[in-house]
Amino acid sequence: MARLRLTIADVNALDYDEFIYRFGNVVDQCPLLPATVWSSRPYDSVEDLYSSIARFIDALPSNGKEGLLRCFPDLVRKMVTHGKLSRESSTKHRSGVLPELTDDERLHLAECNANYKVKFGFPFVIWARRNSKAAILNGIQKRMQHSKDDEVLTAIEEVKKICYTRLLSIIQVEHQIVTSKL
Repeated sequence: MARLRLTIADVNALDYDEFIYRFGNVVDQCPLLPATVWSSRPYDSVEDLYSSIARFIDALPSNGKEGLLRCFPDLVRKMVTHGKLSRESSTKHRSGVLPELTDDERLHLAECNANYKVKFGFPFVIWARRNSKAAILNGIQKRMQHSKDDEVLTAIEEVKKICYTRLLSIIQVEHQIVTSKL
């Protein structure tokens, strides 16, 4: 049974434990984010909550951003070999392009991801739902050319896109224009 989406008033009324339960995975396996922004309530909108989370992420030192990126699963390795994706990531990847990959493409992406992880110390993060198969395959190769500092910033922007999308799946948008964070 699907959960009903919350209004922003519902969000503001959540106690700490329920807030963490509802928002604890807007960034994979990182309940620290909602734990940190809970005390900033009340929020005026989903964008206000998103802005609070984004400010927290942006204020992290480089090693904190890298740690946040390590919370994300490997795109292919865990999906194919272990099935250890969060509920949110599983939904994202099922509705995205990853299931459309051929076996050779999966192997190629897994190899690229392993090389990426060796170079940067965290898995390749991309908003899979909004990228084509070609964009993902080309994106990982292009991003391998980045410096570590540039790649941390690029990957963090992808994290924030994923976070915003997940917030929109939890919070009902009422009579407001959603500014594109995507």
